[in-house]
Amino acid sequence: MGYAVGIVLALIVSCFARVTGLDRDRAFYTTVAIVVASYYVLFAAMGGSSQALAVDSIVMAAFIVVAMIGFKRNLWFVVAALAGHGVLDLFHGTVVANPGVPEWWPAFCLTYDVGAAAFLAWLLMRSKLAAMTASRTAR
Repeated sequence: MGYAVGIVLALIVSCFARVTGLDRDRAFYTTVAIVVASYYVLFAAMGGSSQALAVDSIVMAAFIVVAMIGFKRNLWFVVAALAGHGVLDLFHGTVVANPGVPEWWPAFCLTYDVGAAAFLAWLLMRSKLAAMTASRTAR
């Protein structure tokens, strides 16, 4: 069920953002990437695990750095951050013991992240959004 809800929600949110124009700015998918990267930190805090909080904070920081590079330089880095976070969802539980993570979360987050990454990649390939910043494309 988590897989289905994740992909359907990713498509609904992405289509809504496209139709309303919320994604016309480079910040939309960057913000999505930062928010999804923060959830494991939230779960660690809820679960009361200092070790998970420390590890997941470091992981979150890495995803934020990649997302910000994407925002500043090239949105393909944001695609990579979203897809990479989806991959992380596959094995997060085997690497970090985070007691606050709901059982259904990895499946949901995996499909949401990959769905959002695929939608952004589709937009970039169809030139609906500029992959690089205006200052970099002018060079």
